[in-house]
Amino acid sequence: MKQTPEYKHLRTPWGENLPETPWEVYPRPQMKRDSFLCLNGAWEFSAEGVLENGRITVPFAPESLLSGIHGDMGKTPKLHYVKRFSLPEGFVKERVLLHFGAVDQIARVTLNGVFVGAHIGGYEAFSFDVTELLEKENRLEVDVADELESHVLPWGKQKRNRGGMWYTPVSGILQTVWLESVPTEYVEGLRIEVGLDFAKIKAYGVQNGEITVTTPEGEIKASLQNGEALIKVENPHLWSPEDPYLYRFKLASGADLVESYFALRTLKIADVDGFSRICLNEKPYFFHGLLDQGYFSDGIYTPASPEAYEFDILSMKKLGFNTLRKHIKIEPEQFYYDCDRLGMIVFQDMINNGGYSFLRDTALPTVGMKRLNDKLLHRDKTTRTAFEDAMEKTVNQLFNHPCICYWTIFNEGWGQFESARMYERMKKLDTSRIIDTASGWFAGAPSDVESLHVYFKPVRMKGAKKPIILSEFGGYSYKPEGHVFNPYKTYGYRFFKERADFEDALIKLYEEEIVPAVEKGLCGAIYTQVSDVEDETNGLLSYDRRVLKVSEERMRTIAQKLRIRE
Repeated sequence: MKQTPEYKHLRTPWGENLPETPWEVYPRPQMKRDSFLCLNGAWEFSAEGVLENGRITVPFAPESLLSGIHGDMGKTPKLHYVKRFSLPEGFVKERVLLHFGAVDQIARVTLNGVFVGAHIGGYEAFSFDVTELLEKENRLEVDVADELESHVLPWGKQKRNRGGMWYTPVSGILQTVWLESVPTEYVEGLRIEVGLDFAKIKAYGVQNGEITVTTPEGEIKASLQNGEALIKVENPHLWSPEDPYLYRFKLASGADLVESYFALRTLKIADVDGFSRICLNEKPYFFHGLLDQGYFSDGIYTPASPEAYEFDILSMKKLGFNTLRKHIKIEPEQFYYDCDRLGMIVFQDMINNGGYSFLRDTALPTVGMKRLNDKLLHRDKTTRTAFEDAMEKTVNQLFNHPCICYWTIFNEGWGQFESARMYERMKKLDTSRIIDTASGWFAGAPSDVESLHVYFKPVRMKGAKKPIILSEFGGYSYKPEGHVFNPYKTYGYRFFKERADFEDALIKLYEEEIVPAVEKGLCGAIYTQVSDVEDETNGLLSYDRRVLKVSEERMRTIAQKLRIRE
């Protein structure tokens, strides 16, 4: 097995004393039951042509330090996992469901020698009813194939030949594997639509039941009829980053009981003093944000602990930021729950697929070619279908999270095709959020915003009929000694050797280019980025999350200046 170079051994604080069962927290906070058996921890593991008779720590990719494998799985990984388990006494109610948070990319599941089912796609959750296959002692097997090189399935920022803006690929089980037991008739899912003073709750799998909502004024009760209920809220407490209030509720249906929550908030576009603005809860709002790629030095796609998400969110809130653009990655639901409860808006990207061309997708747009007819781009029917299928699953999986205010369909032309049709498709999936059809360039299709990426020239606002979002900018690089993934190579857009120079330049960028642009119509600005990622050292946090490169006080002063005055 090809070993990982020594300079990649960089641990986050949460990875130093990994528990026997990592991520032993309830994986689905928006639909919680009292039934949960975590199957994370030690599994038997092998990789065809690479490793035989090994052991791996789930839910970490074998390429990661935390997995215990920490090696290259080859060009086309074929992995085999085995977990032996028994069920605790009294665990089984009537049915038992086996859940996977995410497996990259093609998973085939077998329980006690019987094929259970398969799933294609590396970012979505999936589950199987395994009731009839359970025994006193159980053997769970998961076979995984990773076809990253084909670029058919969504693949994000992974590259076999990593470097620069491309990162170490991941494969296999990436999120929690768990079991729950449910009655024969149970709530299979929820869809929650909200306004300023109401929540419409649709339950799948059941027709009747009672919902009890806890509010400061007391309980609100509503009956579920034909699977739906309307909750009217008097004296509504609205959700925002400054006041992230959540309404908790319980849904009882027959023998099933689930706990969930919703938040009241609205998004719309309106003319405000001659500019098109995005309004949160009927008021113009400035989305002061950061690109968040969700990579960690020791776990790559999966942090050592869910506490790492809370740390990132709160660290950025302390700097005055209110928005994270979750860049070409889908996180475990814990991340979105933390954003819901802590108060952090999320701009959620879809995951790109299709081939990447440096000339078409980077070089030409950088020098000004930012409009291109995409009807004939990425014409492969299988690739297009895979993207559309993943987009629908992403929206459905994350729909109920109030933190998500904005969907990005395509980023910088990667995999972009028929953007006008994809905008209409997204509108059918979700009419309640802002849609950015083409973030960065290759614009021209319908989109709710004018989305700009500016790295190599000053930020200058020009008139636009739509809200203007600077969806990427900055990218200044500073490498804190002893806290970098790769001391030999550096990727960024301006480079600084001293922390003070880095911070001064960043403050100057905001003071001279971003703050003045707000009065000229700028509605949001997404700085690159939250943390360093491998060679890319333009984060406000180091890759191991141990060094904050900027002053909280100076950054909070900038945040105050960026507020849109009513």
